Amino acid sequence: MDAHTGHPRRWQILGVMVFSLLAVVLDNTILNVAIKTIADPVHGLGATQSELEWAMNSYTLVFAGLLFTFGVLGDRYGRKKMLLVGMVIFGLSSLVSAYAQDPTQLILARALMGLGGAAIMPATLAIISNVFPIHERGKAIGIWAGGVGIAVAIGPITGGLLLEHFWWGSVFLVNIPIVLVGLALIATLVPDSKDPGKTGLDPVGVLLSIVGLVALVYGIVRISDLGTFADTSVIVPSLIGLAILGVFFWYERRIDHPAFDVRNFRNAAFSTAIASVGLVFFAAMGVMFFMAFYWQIVRGYSPLQSGALVLPFAVAQLIFAPRSAKVVDKYGAKTVGTIGMIVIAACLAAYALVGVDTPIWILLVLTFVQGSAMAHIMPPATTAIMNALPREKAGVGSSMSNVVRQVGGTLGIAILGAVLSASYRNGMEGEVTAVPEQLRHVVTESISGAAGVAARLGDQGAGLMRAANEAFVSGIHWAALGSAAVALIGALLMARWMPGRPAAAVEAQSPEVDREAAVV
Repeated sequence: MDAHTGHPRRWQILGVMVFSLLAVVLDNTILNVAIKTIADPVHGLGATQSELEWAMNSYTLVFAGLLFTFGVLGDRYGRKKMLLVGMVIFGLSSLVSAYAQDPTQLILARALMGLGGAAIMPATLAIISNVFPIHERGKAIGIWAGGVGIAVAIGPITGGLLLEHFWWGSVFLVNIPIVLVGLALIATLVPDSKDPGKTGLDPVGVLLSIVGLVALVYGIVRISDLGTFADTSVIVPSLIGLAILGVFFWYERRIDHPAFDVRNFRNAAFSTAIASVGLVFFAAMGVMFFMAFYWQIVRGYSPLQSGALVLPFAVAQLIFAPRSAKVVDKYGAKTVGTIGMIVIAACLAAYALVGVDTPIWILLVLTFVQGSAMAHIMPPATTAIMNALPREKAGVGSSMSNVVRQVGGTLGIAILGAVLSASYRNGMEGEVTAVPEQLRHVVTESISGAAGVAARLGDQGAGLMRAANEAFVSGIHWAALGSAAVALIGALLMARWMPGRPAAAVEAQSPEVDREAAVV
């Protein structure tokens, strides 16, 4: 394969990679719709709030903890092999999840799904980087990112449709045909690739990355579970995780064959792109997650309807992500990234004006504009990360990008969720005096709990629900302002350190150069 022209079937391979990733992205979004049904003791598993949280968290812990490891293994033993292994594991664990007989089985099956997802995600991006020449890589990654955006919207809609006609396990069975078709396409179309160098595996570095990431992510998800930072189960694992990751970076600088060469962070484009990925997911994912509760509980939409309301985001991704490379070529990553972050910050800040009865079209426009801005940040940032590393280290670059994306999004949901929860509790403290004492904690803990209690209180419950809706929306306002501030930090980083247009690109578009080229 010529590095300048790429693989002759690279566009078909890109389609296979997008399709293969569909199952992972679908699963991440589809489960949010099914949570209430799984908690139902009649139509679901009767899972408690804690068990539901661990059904989500077990996947997140394993997925985030092993992303880097599978990127290293893919570079060493072959990315196609890792992708095939990941698809098989993901398919089998989806089957087990669908027929889980109790919450414990579901939690364990979800952890196994995280293992499969960790093998799939970095392999897809690494293969794309390997089969495309550098001048087409930006467009290819833009299409890949657009596919991810579409899957984000398809997930809730698919989940809503399945839950209206089938039992809760159907939201996992939808992965099976995707996996089977994906395996056939990967086996027949996708070439294998790996690092031709026979360097050592660096087992110490890999082990440090796993333990450090799992400990850090565990501390982060405990923030979501408890709704507070001030707890030893949050502080201790987070500090341990950060300390171990610090040892990881120290160790990687001092060995001859590191799993990841930390000197790459000296590259301004690489380090700024990595930071921007984490910040944009921190800022955006928290608000997007909480809006799902806004649609279903505050506005009373069904899972299918609330899923359809995410479509403007997906449409924006589909339209703009594949074209982002041309925009970056014309105006430069610094300008495009900075403006994109500012637009995202403005959109997120606008959620601070959202009320219980805000017209839907305003929210749909906000979602579309936010999706458009993200489409001009994520593909160029991902391309900058992949281009900063040699092709033989594509798996490591892909996994690093996805680790930061996962940790940033998880941290955003946890921290912004704690802010929202604190605001909600404060808003409800004076509203529960008429509620039976044994139910007050349930009402003040979450809007879902308030909805359940209100449904049992008749006319009195209507007033309680109005207060809960107002308190929840007030919490969204504070979370939105926090997320907007984070996006502005990202804009400042982009403006300060992201490289502008290369001098060669500027010269290539000047009239003088164009005339000389025409003469030649």
